[in-house]
Amino acid sequence: MAGDNSKSDGCGSGGGAFNLTMLMDFYEFTMANGYFEQGFADRIAYFDMFFRRVPDDGGYAIMAGVEQLIEYLNALRFNDEDIAFLKGKAVFSEGFLDYLKHFRFACDVWAVPEGMPIFPNEPIIKVRGPIIQAQLIETMMLLTINHQCLIATKANRICRAAAGRPVSEFGSRRAQGGHGALMGARAAYIGGCASTACTMAERDFGIPATGTMAHSWVQTFDTELEAFEVYARLYPDRCVFLVDTYNVIRSGVPNAIKVMRERLVPNGRRPVAIRIDSGDITYLSKIARQMLDDAGFSDCKILVSNSLDEYIIRDIISQGARIDMFGVGEKLITSRSEPVFGGVYKLAGIEGKDGRVIPKLKVSENAEKITSPGNKQVVRLYANKTGKAIADVITLDGESVDEGAPYLIFDPENTWKRKLITDFNAKPLLTPIFRGGECVYESPPLGVIRGFCAEQVDRLWEEVLRFENPQKYFVDLSQALWDLKYGMLHELSGAQK
Repeated sequence: MAGDNSKSDGCGSGGGAFNLTMLMDFYEFTMANGYFEQGFADRIAYFDMFFRRVPDDGGYAIMAGVEQLIEYLNALRFNDEDIAFLKGKAVFSEGFLDYLKHFRFACDVWAVPEGMPIFPNEPIIKVRGPIIQAQLIETMMLLTINHQCLIATKANRICRAAAGRPVSEFGSRRAQGGHGALMGARAAYIGGCASTACTMAERDFGIPATGTMAHSWVQTFDTELEAFEVYARLYPDRCVFLVDTYNVIRSGVPNAIKVMRERLVPNGRRPVAIRIDSGDITYLSKIARQMLDDAGFSDCKILVSNSLDEYIIRDIISQGARIDMFGVGEKLITSRSEPVFGGVYKLAGIEGKDGRVIPKLKVSENAEKITSPGNKQVVRLYANKTGKAIADVITLDGESVDEGAPYLIFDPENTWKRKLITDFNAKPLLTPIFRGGECVYESPPLGVIRGFCAEQVDRLWEEVLRFENPQKYFVDLSQALWDLKYGMLHELSGAQK
């Protein structure tokens, strides 16, 4: 993907320039101008991105979008057109506009690697740097990470429901715009999809693009048989026949079999699949499978589509449907059941002149909205015996978790719920991405990320992976962080009396 934020990314409107640098909430500018006027331009701040709830009431989410965040930050510049526009708003100082004109990103950034399962209330991205800069990147960070985490999470649920059968992402035509289609295809591949219908996704990301025919192809010809015959002549090595334009059992499958026998087999070819896009998929797949087997085409697969999601896929498989592959569109690319990933970006600390971090805390009447203060790390504990993830512990930066000694974890709210962990290994999750504005991280190939995602999801307990009422995965605070957080809460509550 192009790294210049001032040029079109191919997904903008009207074919003109699409300046991603200006894709930010207006209050980011007003706050940044205020910081500048208050002399805070060089004040170092710490921000955390985290989310509070897993979509679809699931047990986990999937991290995605880091590569696109890197591209955005690498290219973050304000051009003359941007400065002229902001000047026209007549609310910003000349000094601030000059600061933007000479803007160069200088923050440190840490992120959880793409493909890693993530959980509520733990930092998935941490930013340290001048408060103006850390503030200005909020909108695009949330937009990029929220969207791809949402689609990767939905895709992973759907692919697990398919129980090893390949799933193709079919959603481009119903995505929220071109960018949603392209980045959605990328995220879906991370989550486990085997292919996409989006040609641009193969060109830009190497995701296998697949496709067959639409009902319009079949309707264009005088007969369904003729439509299949022409297609077999043009694409003898990739024949997938759409068999539900008229009648699956009486017309579609018999015509497909006739073409297989008369056009493919005599030329040494075999069919790839038939596709069913409507009707009672379970019933039709059973009958179609029997017809194909009886005709000697047991190697011909059955692909189904038609408004599928993880629940429908799980149900039709449990009903004995004879399906080899799934094509999933709108309910995947839009995460239709819950189309928002609620990631937020909150201030966690300010660095004093002596270099020490002054922790900051947001208090709320809603306990789940109270943030955790300070400069933090997230450590995942894995059982040595099983390889399974036991818990995540949010620590203060610099704390160590001794793998050679028992480690006590406890519920941050119900502190009487405690567990002593032994025979484990600890992995810090927040990985350096930028240091002083320079990228220090090389994104793995997309296929590697996809494989890493599958491996890490497999390290979660089945109880966490359930679709309904999953076991809550432990995300705990270290004793030092808990003491800091609740000490600050007590101080603040006393100050308000």
